[in-house]
Amino acid sequence: MERPLDCLNNLAQDDWLIGYDSNHFNQIAQELYLELTQLSASGTPPKIILAEREPLRFLASFIAACAANCPVFLCNHDWGTQEWQQVFDLVQPDVILGIGNREWGIGIGNGNNYQCPMPNHIMISTGGSSGQMKFAIHTWETLTASVQGFSDYFQIKQVNSFCVLPLYHVSGLMQFMRSFTTAGKLAIQPFKTVEFGNILNIKQSEYFISLVPTQLQRVLQNPELTEWLSQFNTVLLGGAPAWNELLEKARFHRIRLAPTYGMTETASQIATLKPDDFLGGKISSGQILPHAKITICNQQGEILNPNQIGNITIDAQSLALGYYPITRENQTDFQIDDLGFLDNQGHLNIVGRNSDKIITGGENIYPAEIESAIQATQMVADICVIGIPDKHWGQALTAIYIPKQSDTSALKIQTLLKDKLSKFKIPKYWIPQQSLPRNPQGKINRQQLQQIAIEFLQNPIT
Repeated sequence: MERPLDCLNNLAQDDWLIGYDSNHFNQIAQELYLELTQLSASGTPPKIILAEREPLRFLASFIAACAANCPVFLCNHDWGTQEWQQVFDLVQPDVILGIGNREWGIGIGNGNNYQCPMPNHIMISTGGSSGQMKFAIHTWETLTASVQGFSDYFQIKQVNSFCVLPLYHVSGLMQFMRSFTTAGKLAIQPFKTVEFGNILNIKQSEYFISLVPTQLQRVLQNPELTEWLSQFNTVLLGGAPAWNELLEKARFHRIRLAPTYGMTETASQIATLKPDDFLGGKISSGQILPHAKITICNQQGEILNPNQIGNITIDAQSLALGYYPITRENQTDFQIDDLGFLDNQGHLNIVGRNSDKIITGGENIYPAEIESAIQATQMVADICVIGIPDKHWGQALTAIYIPKQSDTSALKIQTLLKDKLSKFKIPKYWIPQQSLPRNPQGKINRQQLQQIAIEFLQNPIT
């Protein structure tokens, strides 16, 4: 893959940025690149916090920082005071681009208290939903390795993307990277604008779009948007587990869905189910992309046979080098918290997260199974199952849910579950809520749910 400035020059004459001025993008990137190289001339390249609100400036600034070999930290302009304090304490930046309503420009900080492992690293935020800010350390090479794997897997040279996800997050950034480095087209629109029907005019059959499950759910509630989505070449679905009812509805409407598995640390997806397999009834996260390798191991580290559930271990050319400011000594064999298995076709199947495992009465329970069964009753709009401390059972299974109808009782749901789940898998406590604490990618904040459950059970509604 080519370097940032080469890609920029290749696109200089193209109107590749749909909905924005491509020439303006080029101008901002070139001007900022010159400023940053002048700052770097006196010594170490400056550490940059990038939190531009406006997409064109965010992406142009990102390319300028990469081209100038500056370490750049991709941040959410809407973070709160506590989150920003964590970031400033960790990064101690030299340059700040675009926090809040301030004009675009360079703000000099008092950095260099932390030395970046290498000057040209790209730090992508991860773990924000847990309350502790972390940045996965990537490089231009790890990101472009992900693009190459994607292009090879889908056998496509130019990737056109329609992006409705945040650009500071790996899910949005990689849509930009695929289009920018393959000389494809990129359309950017806030998801709320799409929901209102003010959609950029593109030929969907030539584009990939990425959604999280909650976004797909909203689209499928609108017949016109459902028809619009069905015209896309591929609808990548990731960010959080999708429930069976949602997948079946997408299949019914002939949405060319491609459920994916990946994370910030792998620069987005490393396994994807192709749309034709999805429409044919296959349920999995699909085959492993060419740039990655997945093995399933037991707790002793021994590789398991197909269809045996174990810990997922990843080796990929797109793998992050560590978490800022510490790089991993061994850049291969990255073991994660997820549990799954590879079937006889080499498709990855995710069972759940090891850390989410609930042990009640000596039985191991994985919330994903219970949540899927509850979703299938079609009586809840959203659901999360957690374990709360219990002196008799160790943990008590607790369902926190949004009822679809105001008169939906927990007893009604439990009755429908009796034939579907073992008795010990039916939640003991049921806590109705008006909303669940999810981040923009749809991931649940389990710490917050624990607090909700404890407060509810201490002060039950009578």
